[in-house]
Amino acid sequence: MIRATLTLNSEGRYVAYRCEGHAGYAEEGYDIVCSAVSVLGINCVNSLEALCSVKANVTDYDEGMLAFQLPSALSETQLRDAQLLMRSLRLGLESIAEEYPKNLSLSIHKRRETS
Repeated sequence: MIRATLTLNSEGRYVAYRCEGHAGYAEEGYDIVCSAVSVLGINCVNSLEALCSVKANVTDYDEGMLAFQLPSALSETQLRDAQLLMRSLRLGLESIAEEYPKNLSLSIHKRRETS
């Protein structure tokens, strides 16, 4: 199963994404669930940079794994646009998880921030 997690900060803004595991829907190279989840995550990272000039901090990128964080210092426009792309990522993942609940688990975590 693929385990995807979107993280929100205390203000309810998306700050990170992590995805790991294998869908197990079909054999490697034919797994439409794995392909769809991979495309959504990679496209989000690429779109953040190409469309929003936001360079996500990709901490893990390997077979079956993608993790990234948004930088903390963003202009209002970058923040707005990055949040739109992250909401789009969530929408796509929710659609896949609804259709393939045995292959994708999506969690939304709220990060606790200390003073």
